Amino acid sequence: MATQGRGSAAVVVGVLLVCVLLNAAVADAAVFNVGDRGGWSFNTNSWPAGKRFKAGDVLVFKYDATAHDVVAVSAAGYKTCAKPAKGAKVYKSGADRVTLARGTNYFICSIPGHCQSGMKIAVTAA
Repeated sequence: MATQGRGSAAVVVGVLLVCVLLNAAVADAAVFNVGDRGGWSFNTNSWPAGKRFKAGDVLVFKYDATAHDVVAVSAAGYKTCAKPAKGAKVYKSGADRVTLARGTNYFICSIPGHCQSGMKIAVTAA
């Protein structure tokens, strides 16, 4: 019986340690307002320059939801400003929060002409 008690205690300690580490990672995430005070608008494609992002950081897209949207796209979709593929994640609230994945994350506005006018960003998260 005593061995079973020690084993259970070790499991509890292990679970608690995992919880603490997960909370530390979440608490360490930064929140970035895309476009700073100007929000998600035209010519924001240079906004990420000089900023350091990591996986788990949150991008906040603030914009007029009657005029714009935010779409997560592939590298090819970003480069060509192509209409998003079926099943693409489209945000339309005007105050969208997107958690960054490791690697390069691409976002465009899918309203015709907006992406071509610089309403797109590529954010690389370490």
